[in-house]
Amino acid sequence: MQQPPVQAPMQPPPVRSTAQRKSKIEIIVGMARGVGILLPLLLLVFVFLWSRKKKRAKIGENKDQLLDDDLEIEARPNRFSYEELATATRNFSDDVKLGEGGFGSVYKGHLEGLNLDVAIKRFAKESSKQGKKEYFSEVNVISRLGHRNLVKLVGWCQEQQELLLVYEFLPNGSLDSCLYSAQNHLRWPARYKIALDLASAMLYLQHDWEQCVLHRDVKPSNIMLDSAFNAKLGDFGLARLIDHDLSWKTTVTAGTLGYMAPEYLDTGKASKESDVYSFGVVAMEIACGRRPRTGQLVERAWKLYAKSAVVEAADEKLNGEFDGEQMERVLVVGLWCAHPDFNLRPSMKEAIQVLNGQMALPNLPPR
Repeated sequence: MQQPPVQAPMQPPPVRSTAQRKSKIEIIVGMARGVGILLPLLLLVFVFLWSRKKKRAKIGENKDQLLDDDLEIEARPNRFSYEELATATRNFSDDVKLGEGGFGSVYKGHLEGLNLDVAIKRFAKESSKQGKKEYFSEVNVISRLGHRNLVKLVGWCQEQQELLLVYEFLPNGSLDSCLYSAQNHLRWPARYKIALDLASAMLYLQHDWEQCVLHRDVKPSNIMLDSAFNAKLGDFGLARLIDHDLSWKTTVTAGTLGYMAPEYLDTGKASKESDVYSFGVVAMEIACGRRPRTGQLVERAWKLYAKSAVVEAADEKLNGEFDGEQMERVLVVGLWCAHPDFNLRPSMKEAIQVLNGQMALPNLPPR
């Protein structure tokens, strides 16, 4: 009789040691604890970052409000609404655009309430941080000044993310356009008066106000002319204030090449002397009718001065129709003010005295 096959006994599953089971449990418990600790930490970090971002936004709003409040307190001119200025310029029509620059455009407008023609500078909405800085600098500086040879700030507007400045309208435009436009021709009496007007404005900024104002961008395009060709210095976006007992202020170098003093270009130290240099270049430009490209204007005048023939640098468009003594005074003062050694430049008071004949022509020190 055949015996049934004998089945091999089933092997029991391997029994893990107590140590292995304990190790796995510890890992699971550790991971759970880690997640339990990490999640609240991540939540705290998220809440912290979110609250900080919200706080920064609030600070930004408050900063804008503080700037706005500062303008209200310090600015003597009117505050206009955006709607008023849009109406005054026919919604900033290109038909009334006077020009444009790095940070925005300028429009002619008419304020019905004041029955006044104005020039409105509208900063571009995408203006850089520097553009906004220039806006606030201009409002806070020029609104506190008062002189017949400075462009008058009529008012301002900070609304709907718009930054606008409102100036008196000066119908003869800039000195730059009058010197170089084919349609305009400045005769010598007007040019001589413009040089004196600019010198008067510079004297006020450097000596006659409560602080010294460093303009840092004196040039013909920033000198405006009224209906009688009286000159007024404008555009104080780069201006800085220093106490009268300080000689200079370190700044980021800014201005226009050709009008910037060599030591200012080298060191970034703006001073009375660096503004005097700019005045000197403009004075020679008024007399010569030439732009100061690559130093040729100043260099040519120096060479003629060395030959005792500086008057030969006079603008040919004048056709010799000028007072020779006045021309010589303007050119010599220009060279004196634009001397490469800032220690040898005159004060604005001395420059005016030579310009108007109260002081004899100096013998200029060699370069």
